[in-house]
Amino acid sequence: MNTPMPPAEELALIDRELAQLDARRLYLLGRRDWLLRLLQQAGPAPAPVRWGPAASAAPTTGPAKDASAPSAQNVLLVLGAVLLAVAALAFTLVSWGSMGIAGRSAVLVVVTAAALGAPVLLLRRGLRSTAESVAAVGLLLTVLDAYALYAVGMPELDGTGYAAGAAAVLAAAWAGYGSGLRKLRLPLPAALLAAQFPLPLAALAGQPGALELGWALLATAALDAALALRVKAAAVPAAVMGAGALLIGVARAWSADSAAQAVAPAALLLAGAALAVAVAWREPRASAAALVGGLASVVALGGLARPGLDPAWVVLVHLLLALPLLAAVRASALPAAVRRGLARGGAVVASVAALAAGSAVALTLPARVRVLAEVWASTTPDREPYGPGSAVTVTLLISAGAAWWLSRALSRPEPLVVAVVLAWAGLFTAPELLGFPVAAVLAAQLVVTGAAGLLALRSPVLGARIAAGVCASAGAANVSLGALDGRAATFAVWGLLGVGCAAGAAYRAAPRAVRAGAAVCAVGYATGVLVAAGAVTDLAVVWWSLPVLAVPALVAALGPRLGEVRLPAEIAAGAAGGLAVALSAGRPGTLALVLALAGVICAGAAVRPERRVLGWAAGALFAAATWVRLAEAGVTAPEAYTLPVTVPALVVGLLRRRRDPRASSWAAYGPGLAATLVPSLLVALEDRDWVRPLVLGLAALALTLIGARRRLQAPLLLGGAVLAVVAVHELAPYVVQVAGALPRWVLPALAGLLLLAVGATYERRLRDARRLRDAIGRLR
Repeated sequence: MNTPMPPAEELALIDRELAQLDARRLYLLGRRDWLLRLLQQAGPAPAPVRWGPAASAAPTTGPAKDASAPSAQNVLLVLGAVLLAVAALAFTLVSWGSMGIAGRSAVLVVVTAAALGAPVLLLRRGLRSTAESVAAVGLLLTVLDAYALYAVGMPELDGTGYAAGAAAVLAAAWAGYGSGLRKLRLPLPAALLAAQFPLPLAALAGQPGALELGWALLATAALDAALALRVKAAAVPAAVMGAGALLIGVARAWSADSAAQAVAPAALLLAGAALAVAVAWREPRASAAALVGGLASVVALGGLARPGLDPAWVVLVHLLLALPLLAAVRASALPAAVRRGLARGGAVVASVAALAAGSAVALTLPARVRVLAEVWASTTPDREPYGPGSAVTVTLLISAGAAWWLSRALSRPEPLVVAVVLAWAGLFTAPELLGFPVAAVLAAQLVVTGAAGLLALRSPVLGARIAAGVCASAGAANVSLGALDGRAATFAVWGLLGVGCAAGAAYRAAPRAVRAGAAVCAVGYATGVLVAAGAVTDLAVVWWSLPVLAVPALVAALGPRLGEVRLPAEIAAGAAGGLAVALSAGRPGTLALVLALAGVICAGAAVRPERRVLGWAAGALFAAATWVRLAEAGVTAPEAYTLPVTVPALVVGLLRRRRDPRASSWAAYGPGLAATLVPSLLVALEDRDWVRPLVLGLAALALTLIGARRRLQAPLLLGGAVLAVVAVHELAPYVVQVAGALPRWVLPALAGLLLLAVGATYERRLRDARRLRDAIGRLR
């Protein structure tokens, strides 16, 4: 084929024309759809013409159908069947008595035979849905026939017994009918449903009682389970009937007043357990059946021991019976479904037992909070007032051992976490539950707490380490509360706990987070012991603060020797220093002394290069001590004491700036300026004269201007802040006076105008604020 232009150019031209054609086609298709919708809204539209290669194959578009043909057919058939059923019921209940025996028999035979025979012809013609509907009417007619036969021919028979026999006959007849007509889906399920009633109804008719009904239900479940091997649908009624039988057995076992009365329910439960395990043995996916069987066997054997035992011991007996079920997880001779089901059943029983025992333990732990109402009152009796016996402790420890064994058997860490918690709960509360003397209780709980802390330090499993740490913290808090009831107990328990926490913080092989927590607890216990020592001396509370300062002093002295736990220890020490300041707040002289000593500690720590920031804290504490001392002395002119500090401080800052121009103005001038501005401002706020505010305002204005001129951040911000506070303080009375003289609507109106102005220029104000922030940030 000859080309009038180069192939590449012609190909590009063809591509452009095809793209234009595609765009035009899309536009025309959209226009066509819009016109079709317009015509449909106006009235019936002519069938649109199909364009394109698929025009001959595409069907003509018509109005959408409200319902498909099969769904409409099913609705009609269901309605027809319902109407026929209603007619049959009306005939049986109303018109039956107006006919003779021959007429009744003829009607029964003809109508039932017609209803059951019609599906044969309908299936041959392919009318399966219609055949299903007619067959449903025929099955209903057989039920009505059975009722009519009883009402007319056998009214003297027992109704329950007749119903049992009728259900058996109907189940067999429907099963045979469904087997003959395999295409019908209704007869066989109906036969399976009818087969559930003969044995329970026969049991109720013969010897009405719960256990007899339970055995009948269990027998029915066994037949259903056997049938389920071939028909999967039989598994559902088997589960329902078996559950009913087991529920009856459980109710009777728990309500038995003696072991002799519990034998019959136990036999029913054991039979149900055997059936459930047999089902799981044959069906690999039926591990739930084995679980139910395991639970039923535990309840059966536990029910024999329940009468005559306390509830706590009943829980322990059930736990002991569940241990063999847990051991089934390692029984390789059992099928996998049986193994899993039995092990899960044992785990369920063990969990319930642990929760029951834990509820008794939970009552003992918070009981010690009552000590806070009266510290060192020695109100605790010689023995703890708990006494549920050793069953709770044994239950917790056995549950812990089972969880630990399960963790080893399954090679999973989750049961190990549960084992740690249960073991701690059992061992920690055992002395209280067993009624040991208080001293022995505290000693034993200290040992358990230390063991939990050691496990938190050395356990290789993360979950167990976290659980042990939580248990150790809870145990330490609980035993610390209990020790507050006596002075000797407080010093002994808190001292030992503090030493143990310090040892844990020094154990370098432990995780960092655990060591940090131990360091914080060690500082806390040291602080508590020193507060208790101050309380023993019968000194005033303000003097307790002096020994407390020894804690931050010791932490500051150790410094780098603390290693990785240095920062958390210093934070805890800072909290101890804050406690010392709070304790000394009742007397200004003591408060000034404590602030000065705290400043000395911070200054000593600031000697180290990595803690230079504490120099600010030291300066603030020294200034605060000075201000407190001046306030105590009744000084009304603090400038006489602060200016001699400010002037040399500013000179030192100036020299530093000359030597290091990159030094911050806050480091150079901030402490010196704050030493005079802050005390003067506090006095000026209470001064009713105008001289001090005026002088302070002028000085602040000068500092603000100098800071803006020299581009220094500290003078600018400090001077500006002081100037603003002084101005507001001086103008406040006049503003209040003017506001009181104005009408009440003026202030809301002015506020509204201000909001409108700010909102209208929001973006502009935001840019101005950002420029101001950047400008201040560029200052030194």
